[in-house]
Amino acid sequence: MVPLALSLDPRSATPLHRQLYEEIRAAVLGGRLSAGARLPSTRALAADLDISRNTVASAFDQLLAEGYIEGRPGAGTFVAKELPEDLLRVSPAPAALTRARAPVPELSRRGKMLAATPVTPAARDGDSPRAFRPGIPALDAFPHDLWARLAARLYRQSRFDLFSYGDPAGHPPLRRAVAEYLRAARGVNCRWEQVIVTSGSQQALDLAARLLLDPGDTAWVEDPGYFGARGAWMAAGIRCVPVPVDAEGLSVAEGELAAPQARMAYVSPSHQYPLGVTMSLSRRMALLAWARRRSAWIAEDDYDSEFRYAGRPLAALQGLDTSGRVIYIGTFSKVLFPALRLGYMVVPEGAVDAFAAARALADRHPPGPSQALVAEFLAEGHFARHIRRMRTLYAERQDALVSAARRECAGLLEVSPADAGMHLVAWLPKGSIDREVSRRAAAAGVTAPPLSAYYHRSGAAHPGLLLGYSSVNRRRIQEGVRRLTAAMIN
Repeated sequence: MVPLALSLDPRSATPLHRQLYEEIRAAVLGGRLSAGARLPSTRALAADLDISRNTVASAFDQLLAEGYIEGRPGAGTFVAKELPEDLLRVSPAPAALTRARAPVPELSRRGKMLAATPVTPAARDGDSPRAFRPGIPALDAFPHDLWARLAARLYRQSRFDLFSYGDPAGHPPLRRAVAEYLRAARGVNCRWEQVIVTSGSQQALDLAARLLLDPGDTAWVEDPGYFGARGAWMAAGIRCVPVPVDAEGLSVAEGELAAPQARMAYVSPSHQYPLGVTMSLSRRMALLAWARRRSAWIAEDDYDSEFRYAGRPLAALQGLDTSGRVIYIGTFSKVLFPALRLGYMVVPEGAVDAFAAARALADRHPPGPSQALVAEFLAEGHFARHIRRMRTLYAERQDALVSAARRECAGLLEVSPADAGMHLVAWLPKGSIDREVSRRAAAAGVTAPPLSAYYHRSGAAHPGLLLGYSSVNRRRIQEGVRRLTAAMIN
């Protein structure tokens, strides 16, 4: 029997059984315990170390499971005779040295393109949202207690269909509820079977490109526009051609001049991102006529159309489509909360099975309990009430931002109210470098993305900043405006 020199610290945060496991493992790997060496019994070792026998037994069980030791009936416990040679050669090395020796992976051409594609950075705001990050809903006003009650009721039911593998196209009650909502509120022409539940709008964009286009095909994207759409399509091998956006939305005529062979167009017609303009009826009809004439597709991103403060929300482009060329895309990230990661798309009837199959290959199916929660939230009327409350709240917060900016930033920023949305474009004086102003704002604790970052070609004709107001209350709006002003002055 080999004597063991072990040192355990009862004051350590590491449990004693874990300390013992690590000590014996290190002795085996370091050669202090050779292959075939007999270990003390659990009783003897517990007495020697003044710890419980269960603690020793727990450490031995782990070592046995991992193959470091082996038990021989009637003989005792021994260091395993056959340890992998790689383990026997393990020697502690500085982490920096290990990293330095690790080979750098050679990325594919697509991998290099993906690595260089800009994406929306993850929020690191802590417990409070940071002014003025765009696209974040009022999480402070979300009905958390109601959501918790619905969740508790759902989990008490323990329904097999929600906790096992589900339909790749999505939970049928949620698809029915979404279809009913879209028909009534957005003028979308669809049956519930055409609704495919996705992991946010980003996955919907990816699926649309992969199923309807081939690598090397061309697509129009708004300029300026949402770079997540451009990134998703480039990842699918699509050539993205930027098409200018003016006061009437995407210019179909400019698109036909720039890329007449395009097979898809990405648009956000109800509230263009980031400029906030609404596509005119004449442009909508021209875009639909182009798609019909060219047998092309239109991806309609309806990301925040619920939040319109003057009149009723505009009808979706999809509702005007008579030839089945529009893929309608929506998300719950802006109306509920981003971490939910649920969105949806409405696809032509003949393409439902294909989209469901591709959805299954991407990540099998959406999470069942989350879908069921949202379905209940919709079916019981909570969703509609929540949207009504948020419209009122966001209108108040937009007014607070405009008032504070006009009071504090006169001559530095031009901010005007908008009829819809969750952010405003704040115009800087001509000649300003909005990226530099954005950088100084970030150093002052304010998020204000530069408008030029959303242009695919030469940059913004007029410098500006995006100021999101939906996630911050009046006090934080006023504080954010003061910090932004100080950053621009200094």
